[in-house]
Amino acid sequence: MMKKSLIMFFIIMLLTVGLLAGCGGEEGTIDKPEELDSQEETQVEEPKYPLVITDGLGNQVTINSKPEKFISIAPSQTEILYALGLGDKLVAVSDYCDYPAEAQDMEKVGSSWTTNSERIIELNPDIVFVYGEGQPEAIQQLEAAGITIVKYMPETIEEILETIAVIGEIADEEERAQKLIEEMENKRDEIIAKVKDKPKKKVFYQVWDEPLMTAGPGSFIDELIVLAGGENIASDAEGAYPQFSVEVLVERNPEIYIAPAHTSEKSLLTEEEELQLKNNIKARPGYSNIAAIKNDKIELLEPNVVSRPGARIIEALELIAKAIHPDAF
Repeated sequence: MMKKSLIMFFIIMLLTVGLLAGCGGEEGTIDKPEELDSQEETQVEEPKYPLVITDGLGNQVTINSKPEKFISIAPSQTEILYALGLGDKLVAVSDYCDYPAEAQDMEKVGSSWTTNSERIIELNPDIVFVYGEGQPEAIQQLEAAGITIVKYMPETIEEILETIAVIGEIADEEERAQKLIEEMENKRDEIIAKVKDKPKKKVFYQVWDEPLMTAGPGSFIDELIVLAGGENIASDAEGAYPQFSVEVLVERNPEIYIAPAHTSEKSLLTEEEELQLKNNIKARPGYSNIAAIKNDKIELLEPNVVSRPGARIIEALELIAKAIHPDAF
């Protein structure tokens, strides 16, 4: 009887422990969702706007809400906006914005230097993108009207990529901006790989003809020449876009002479007009002694690609690389 009582006691104890363990398990399943709920609450994203950004000139700019209407008075920034899929938010552009083709049909409101501030105020954009400091009086009028101004003047590929990233952030298009940046970086690296083992060639880049001006240190064109496997003969000039003497040009004897295919009268030339421009360059006093002239190595490039620090900067790099090392492509 005593033995039977002991057996029953142990059975009751085991059942009790089992029930307690079972209760403990049920408490675990209840507590776990409470922990997850707590974690989810701490992971709720903060509202993106108001957003404070630093523009290309170092100004802190507050974007109070997601912008829906843009005006760009800089062709390079217009191209960035279109590349980010934001063309439908543009309500006006500068007189010089001609790419992509849709930009040609947009309302024109002057430029960064001759800005139609009255019309911009009437259009009431959320943000106006400006190249450099812009026209001071017009900028003051726009700011007084409560319009947000964002300024950029990039002079390196890295600064252009940073501009794209910040514009993507402003417009809540970070993913699209990052994808564009990665595509541009990959293409840049591909071009550099093609020319990196080629011998460096001496290059002169003509920005303007009278007076003769070139691209010096600190300009994005100087960087493009170097990345494209060239040696910029104006790399020690004073300033990014200095005047350059013909005597020094002849003395340094460039092998490649690059110029944008435009004149003071026309921004885009026909084949016949390009040939005439080449002949005009060849006919300049002293030029007959330059290697690039002797060997017919005058390369005229599409001006709106090579002259704009925007979304097509890697296309500009490829054009210059092909001009310097055509056999690499």
